[in-house]
Amino acid sequence: MDLKSKIILIYGPTASGKSTFSIRLAKKINGEIINADSMQVYKELKILSARPFRKDYSGIKHHLYGTQSVKRNFSTGEWLKLVKQKIKDSKKRKKTPILVGGTGLYFKALTEGLVSIPYIPIKLRESIRSLHKKLGSRNFFLKLIKLDPLAENFINQSDTQRVIRAYEVKLFTNKSLYDWIKTTFSDFEKKDFYKIYIDYPRAELIKRINIRAKDMIKKGAILEVRKFISLKIPKNKPAAKAIGIEEIRSYLNKKILIPEVIEKISIKTRQYAKRQTTWARSNMLEWNRIKSEDLNKFLKKI
Repeated sequence: MDLKSKIILIYGPTASGKSTFSIRLAKKINGEIINADSMQVYKELKILSARPFRKDYSGIKHHLYGTQSVKRNFSTGEWLKLVKQKIKDSKKRKKTPILVGGTGLYFKALTEGLVSIPYIPIKLRESIRSLHKKLGSRNFFLKLIKLDPLAENFINQSDTQRVIRAYEVKLFTNKSLYDWIKTTFSDFEKKDFYKIYIDYPRAELIKRINIRAKDMIKKGAILEVRKFISLKIPKNKPAAKAIGIEEIRSYLNKKILIPEVIEKISIKTRQYAKRQTTWARSNMLEWNRIKSEDLNKFLKKI
């Protein structure tokens, strides 16, 4: 199997071993690793985002890790612009670009293009989210179909984020999200990519998540959150939504103890992993699914 000419995409739920696998792959095919995780871009969130440590790079060049300040609203559009240049630079150096992360929207933007929808006011978006919460997933989806009949054929009801997005786009622009998407294209062709989805058994993944939550505390997550709090980042900033910040803040305010912090972080991380898996089920049907126990076999075939 020759992957050196491809742009390799590696996606999987949090704690599925993406970083370790990508480094092993990079060694075999002369690759460089490019970040595709929306939290690992922030330099102040090294531990909470489970960003790879430099000592673990194993001599493999890593790009777009810890490059942005938590004070910024770093968008998918900005990431896409940077990553396209990184891919180009890697190719020039005769290296194979390997994109690694758990942010599905990043991969979608790269492989399908980024829809240039006009800015939708925050107040309108918040009111639609409140409506979704009030009606529930099923009733909201039925309401979406009445507003935008095209949505029924290209959006899965279980994909909450996309359902809400379709509703707000149609309401604000009077144009279906489907119509916006079908006129959007990637800079790359399908054949340029080799897509890998790491399929981890749920029970094993939960064990890994629980261990990671404990390790985060040992590695200094409390100090990291202290520093984050001192920056007085508004709660509406993307970085403020990182799992662990509110839990550790509660500990610092003496509302809960460390065992409860670990438990709450584990629960939230498991919920996040489930959302990642659900997203992949709807949006990554053509990806090469590799079971975690088969990763070694895959590497041997290369």
